[in-house]
Amino acid sequence: MNLDKFPIGIYEKALPNSMSWEQKFKAAKKAGFDFIEISVDESDERLARLDWSVEKKEELKKLIVETGVRIPSMCLSGHRRFPLGSENKETRDKALEIMKKAIELSVDLGIRIIQLAGYDVYYEEANPRTKALFIEGLRQSIAWASKAGVMLAVEIMDTKFIGTITRAMPYVKELNSPWFKIYPDLGNVSQWSSDVEAELEVGFEHIVAIHVKETRENTFKCVAFGEGNVDFVGLFKKLKELNYTGPFLIEMWADNNKHLGDEEATKAIYDARIWVKQRMEEGGLVC
Repeated sequence: MNLDKFPIGIYEKALPNSMSWEQKFKAAKKAGFDFIEISVDESDERLARLDWSVEKKEELKKLIVETGVRIPSMCLSGHRRFPLGSENKETRDKALEIMKKAIELSVDLGIRIIQLAGYDVYYEEANPRTKALFIEGLRQSIAWASKAGVMLAVEIMDTKFIGTITRAMPYVKELNSPWFKIYPDLGNVSQWSSDVEAELEVGFEHIVAIHVKETRENTFKCVAFGEGNVDFVGLFKKLKELNYTGPFLIEMWADNNKHLGDEEATKAIYDARIWVKQRMEEGGLVC
């Protein structure tokens, strides 16, 4: 790992799900990325990763060594289906089981940050009780994570509940743990706040990584870089001013472009990295 440059990673879903892990690692390496952020979403297929065998985990660790591409972070969006704030106890129990297994998998694979979905509930109706249950679930999750030395970081989301850093801060302050921080998504914050630079200031000391994603009004996914309204150069300038030196994660989706083959998907993530790198340099962040 080169500690003299900003680490730039790619979201696993930016590559076709049909690719093997070996193909994903090699594609990320070829496209110039430092790391992959693994996805554990609400699908049965990806939730099953929490029960991977020792042999499967050893396979991934071997690929990390061979390619030099790390997996330092996990996008844990499985709680969309099984939310910590659900009023159904069985659902909450499942949510905590997912959380505990995600922490255990992180220890085994060397994952340092688990990005949590900033939803109390998603498919249910929110109310004060779901919010209270969400906090209770976070408190237990943080207790487990702290024992494992794994950071939990709430993502600034595509819904209003925790759509800005300002809205995340009450949870950070109430839970008051060095193991619970913030993982902003520049695209999401840009749609929920009229002053994104001020948002970055509000919670800067709690930011552990940053999602770089393009968005536009009412569209939070699958917007090509340069076709949205996120002021990347201005935000990178602000991060430079704040002396941010942490990782950046480019978020995009391959399977929404069904025509993309493996080579085309690899080129797409390479082109995205170059585009983002140019905006970073325009903002004063030398990669």
